[in-house]
Amino acid sequence: MRFRSLIIAFLALCLGLITACSEGPANAVNPQDLTYEEILNTGLANKCPQISEFTRGSLPIELGKTYQVDDFCLEPTEYFVKEEPVNKRQEAEYVSGKLLTRFTTSLEQITGKISVSKDGVLTFIEEGGMDFQPVTVQLPGGEQVPFFFTIKNLVGKTEPGFTSINSSVDFEGDFKVPSYRGATFLDPKGRGLATGYDNAVALPAGADSEEYANVKQTPIGKGSISLRVTKVDKETGEIAGVFESEQPSDTDLGAKEAVDVKIRGIFYGRVTPLV
Repeated sequence: MRFRSLIIAFLALCLGLITACSEGPANAVNPQDLTYEEILNTGLANKCPQISEFTRGSLPIELGKTYQVDDFCLEPTEYFVKEEPVNKRQEAEYVSGKLLTRFTTSLEQITGKISVSKDGVLTFIEEGGMDFQPVTVQLPGGEQVPFFFTIKNLVGKTEPGFTSINSSVDFEGDFKVPSYRGATFLDPKGRGLATGYDNAVALPAGADSEEYANVKQTPIGKGSISLRVTKVDKETGEIAGVFESEQPSDTDLGAKEAVDVKIRGIFYGRVTPLV
């Protein structure tokens, strides 16, 4: 009987080690090393590649040279929506949201360029790729908030004084947020911006005013992002780190006011000098 507690503790330790060993390699899998059949229905396609946690190198950046960024990937891990408080005297605060769109949230295969100015400011310009994803999150009260996660036309800059890309580099800048709905989308009453009816039947005389939800719009919003480099592999040109992005949510083609959404996650990319 006196050895029973020791046996239980030993079995718990063994189970913990087995669990840790089984989870470790699965989380470290690089989707680029797997076949389509191995990735199908696993969610791994939504994962960005990552480099070793012990990589702390730097990539020299020469004045007058332009550097190509390939395979840039952003993988969201946390979502927050700004909610107005019931008491108007209090400030609005961000509330954590639950993801509803499953394994289709990452931006990937994005390309861009990095240049350096005379004062050592690094500038990252996003050029294209799979740089948008429609995402929906649910708040604790049950409200669902759709938004267009993107970094279209991002221009991110660092502080002056850099001659290399290292773990002290932070790119900060603004980007465009296209409308969540396209101009040809029709609402349940058949109204749209480029197709459908201009207004629905039996609406009041003021239905065509700009303040009325009957008038469809596809406004271009503005977002901001901070890309903090934490790992650099000088041999391969790979960089990785964390990001925090803020942008407006969907407006349902102008039928409602946009709310602020904050996204946090990790990113990855490859930097090579242009010939």
